[in-house]
Amino acid sequence: MAAPQIPNLLTSRNNINARGAARGGRGRGRGGGLSNDIQQADPELDQAAKDKIVQQTDQDASVSRLSAVEAGYFNDPFTKLFVVNPGPRKFPIINRGTYLRTYTIDRLVDTFLSSAPEIKKQIISLGAGSDTRPFRLLSRRPRLNLVYHELDFPANNARKLDLINGSSDLLGCVGSPVQFYKDDKGHHVAIESPYYQCHSLDLRSLYPPHPSKPSPPSLGYIDRSLPTLLISECCLIYLQPNDADAVVSYFTSYLFRTSTQTQQQNTPLGLILYEPTSPNDAFGRTMIANLATRGIVLSTIQKYHSLAAQRQRLKDYGFEGGGGVSGMDWLWEAEDWVGDHERERVNSVELLDEIEEWIMLGAHYCLAWGWRGGGDSEVSGELVGFWAGWKRLRAQVA
Repeated sequence: MAAPQIPNLLTSRNNINARGAARGGRGRGRGGGLSNDIQQADPELDQAAKDKIVQQTDQDASVSRLSAVEAGYFNDPFTKLFVVNPGPRKFPIINRGTYLRTYTIDRLVDTFLSSAPEIKKQIISLGAGSDTRPFRLLSRRPRLNLVYHELDFPANNARKLDLINGSSDLLGCVGSPVQFYKDDKGHHVAIESPYYQCHSLDLRSLYPPHPSKPSPPSLGYIDRSLPTLLISECCLIYLQPNDADAVVSYFTSYLFRTSTQTQQQNTPLGLILYEPTSPNDAFGRTMIANLATRGIVLSTIQKYHSLAAQRQRLKDYGFEGGGGVSGMDWLWEAEDWVGDHERERVNSVELLDEIEEWIMLGAHYCLAWGWRGGGDSEVSGELVGFWAGWKRLRAQVA
């Protein structure tokens, strides 16, 4: 699947009048709907063409990440390796959005890894594209008790695996021995190493077993006994709602079945979702229309159109241990997420004049996280257990 980030709303001021859209309403849309032409973008495109459009957004994400890194928002020495044509630096509002997405997801990932560090864990990133998180993580914490898996389209993985194979910096992060795999045309399709694995597949092939469908792949390289974190950064939103739900159900009800005994005996399983939201107000409609001009369709955004809908989604997926959903505007102001000192540092990186637009843009992206298993409890007023760190993080909708 495609990139960790869709093209941001304000990347082209010639196409978007953000102030005008913002004045149309500050609330999160509840009613109304998009016209059929906006929802469908270009219904004449065949699936392969649609897939290619989505795959091409991967380079958009890499360029935005490089822009934020070069501006000084965060350190990532690996991003430049994946960018073909950097272009001019992005507007400050785009750089800050890229930073905040990276910072908050990293916060959840680091908290997951810090729980019971003696226990080996695995991360499964869906539609990872050219994401550099595994290399940033493994370079900072060598010999981490972790296997980081990435799953994506063969077209996206081929280039990434070529880059890894030709880079001593990237190979130095993943441990040894390293084994690359190629298809019959000589294209890289997978890599397996002690700390990092990347495999090529169409995520739509993942669904719970069903008598009317072929058996889904078993993903034998995934260890079903390890505490596991699933990550979808603007990935599942490109799939049809039924397909997106089936992908998650493949992991929650098939690969990591819940125990018929107590919840404490289940393998700890968590999910992070980062997606656009609130498509039905003026700002959201402008966002959808802008993406539609490129043939990009956010297929699940109407089903999961609000923070409340995303929170219910986590429950429907079986993450009854707990979870939360927050708009990025809320996370930016939350002291236990960014904090005054970090906000002050970020504010000093670049001057941001578009405060109203920044608030509105943040309100139209959300972060959702949920978990199950792990035996969490409270002892003498203190949270203990595998997900205790996540439980301590406040959410806008808990």
